[in-house]
Amino acid sequence: MDSDPSRLTEAEAAARLAELADLIARANTAYHREDAPEISDADYDALKRENAALEAAFPHLKRADSPSEQVGAAPAEGFGKVEHELPMLSLGNAFDEEDVTEFVRSVRRYLGLAEEESLTFTAEPKIDGLSLSLRYEKGELIHAATRGDGRTGENVTANARTIDDIPTTLTGAPDVLEVRGEVYMSHADFKALNERQDESGGKTFANPRNAAAGSLRQLDPEITRARPLRFFAYAWGVLSAPLAETQSGAIARLGDLGFQVNPLTKRCESLQEMLDHYAWIEQRRADLGYDIDGVVYKLDDLALQRRLGMRSTTPRWAIAHKFPAELAWTRLEAIDIQVGRTGALSPVARLTPVTVGGVVVSNATLHNEDYIAGRDAKGNPIRDGKDIRVGDLVQVYRAGDVIPKIADVDLSKRPGDAVPYVFPERCPECGSDAIREEGDAVRRCTGGLICPAQAVEKLKHFVSRAAFDIEGLGAKQVELFHTLGWIAEPADIFTLSARDAETKALRPPAERLAERLARRDEAADRAALLADLSGILSDMGHAPDGPEEAEVAAALDTLSRTPLSEIKGWGEKSAKNLFEAIDERRKIPLARVIFALGIRHVGEAAAGLLANHYGSWEAAETALTNAEVGQGPDWEDLIGVDGVGAVMAASVVTTFQQEAERASIDRLVAHLTIEAPQRRNTEGSPVAGKTLVFTGTLEKMTRAEAKARAEAMGAKVAGSVSAKTDLVIAGPGAGSKAKKAEELGIETIDEDGWLSLIGDA
Repeated sequence: MDSDPSRLTEAEAAARLAELADLIARANTAYHREDAPEISDADYDALKRENAALEAAFPHLKRADSPSEQVGAAPAEGFGKVEHELPMLSLGNAFDEEDVTEFVRSVRRYLGLAEEESLTFTAEPKIDGLSLSLRYEKGELIHAATRGDGRTGENVTANARTIDDIPTTLTGAPDVLEVRGEVYMSHADFKALNERQDESGGKTFANPRNAAAGSLRQLDPEITRARPLRFFAYAWGVLSAPLAETQSGAIARLGDLGFQVNPLTKRCESLQEMLDHYAWIEQRRADLGYDIDGVVYKLDDLALQRRLGMRSTTPRWAIAHKFPAELAWTRLEAIDIQVGRTGALSPVARLTPVTVGGVVVSNATLHNEDYIAGRDAKGNPIRDGKDIRVGDLVQVYRAGDVIPKIADVDLSKRPGDAVPYVFPERCPECGSDAIREEGDAVRRCTGGLICPAQAVEKLKHFVSRAAFDIEGLGAKQVELFHTLGWIAEPADIFTLSARDAETKALRPPAERLAERLARRDEAADRAALLADLSGILSDMGHAPDGPEEAEVAAALDTLSRTPLSEIKGWGEKSAKNLFEAIDERRKIPLARVIFALGIRHVGEAAAGLLANHYGSWEAAETALTNAEVGQGPDWEDLIGVDGVGAVMAASVVTTFQQEAERASIDRLVAHLTIEAPQRRNTEGSPVAGKTLVFTGTLEKMTRAEAKARAEAMGAKVAGSVSAKTDLVIAGPGAGSKAKKAEELGIETIDEDGWLSLIGDA
């Protein structure tokens, strides 16, 4: 795959975005929830960067499960949950000096500042540990919570109280103070811990970050107390009174209150000073005694930070300048094909495990069949035209992917019996034809709803964190319930409890198994399916009597008629908890429902835009059912939503008008009470409920500031003028939008009129 988005076709970009979404989701779970990352932070951040670049080049291809709309992973079971009053966001990344330069430029552009006007930033080491939030009220530590998914974290208060660097009482602090920072472990303490663990026969850790995260997230606080954890404070959340007027002043105040703050933090008066401090820290990285993976730059003036505000998952006023990544050589043992939610066949390299940067990796992405063959989608050679074969000694490049990519092949070490890889033309999951359409970089299964892999992936998306987020119903449970014939589509989840009492599957498992086997031409493929199912059955305590179809079918039938509470690994309490968690999600916000539908190109942010625009499920359903792609008032209204393009709009309309998909949606909605979006208190706002369009050049505030101000006052900001537009704000250079507003008789005012209208709001 070409690394330059401008050289990719639309089909290639869509395929790569699908691949990235899957890889990043797996990495989030491994890193944030399992405390067992498969990859380094440098790999993860570079992958996010690639995803962002593709979304910028192809905004209409932004996916429903876009990684740019996600932070961390959902909290693990076993801990209480804490809702973050202010979200714990992640940071955008910079990988070279040009990225940092562009960050500073973007800050200036947003604020409308000229080059000669001074801007001061802070620069601090980026600690490689576990993010933690500490809430104090009247000087007392009330609770401590992990980042979790950015909105909800794990309650680890008892464990945090055992860390010496975290004071349990404060003197002279604001009545409400939420301190944020990083829990970490020094190199010396990490080494000593692993030695103790090894001597006692306990678990040893791969690196200090894993050790710190695993130690903080112990259910027994006494285990945490025995672990040498440290804490650096570097930020804050909710405050009842300001700490200072600047970032540097606020950090100093936290130090005065008794928190450990990083002594390498520096106030920088220029871009060059920021870059020089980065280089200075990088040179001393090996001697710090703890792990860092970059330097964080933050705008020092807190008033300017507030003006810049936040994107959906990152602040505009800060960025992490990451250190370079690494390379390694290892052997390619096999190539597996995975089938995604949209039917894309994605090749994955299985590697002899190799340690790179302290992390053991055993998988690598191979993108598509062209990449394996040593060419790009246009037939031009990559890797000097060297193809990739099973048995090759390959170079793993860890700067570009969470599951790294193969950057090169050592032909001098190629086995004599290695043969070119032949990409499958049939789906390995259902046996349907796998078609590569002209101009598309990927081959896709044509099985649709009959393909179990696609069905399962769609169900996994439905229960994902940003969608229905049903506690106790994760990826593994979805796979099991689908295998048993208990759920085939989202609506089935909400009848599961009633059917469990009757111990009845939707369809006889033997019938479904026969269909799946019939779609597989090769005996080896049929045997592999039976072996996979035998493994699942054995894990559930229902091992088949033999490996043949009849024996596996009989075991599936028995298990499918077994109440969930009697299945190995569940029990009465856990089954009851699952059914209660499902019932809790019968009442759910509109944005989550739209996102959960898995509509192509509709990510979490886009789902929020659509929910806010329509305001209710009934309004959305009516408009999208009546819309005609490319024409009509409902279509114009949809593409007029700022952030919704023609490709996304067509995907949404098509979903609501396809007979099978619409029937599935209707069956789901029948079980739900869908909540309208919460509206801000905009009493007295002159623009509340109105649709505005900004066009031309604004001279007294940036376009982004104007949009944020309007939305905060309860207005909708559209990207185009239509009959539903209430007001147009036109600056110098206004063109077609101002002309259309005039033709439609829509009120138009200039920037001064806008400022006069909103006053001090």
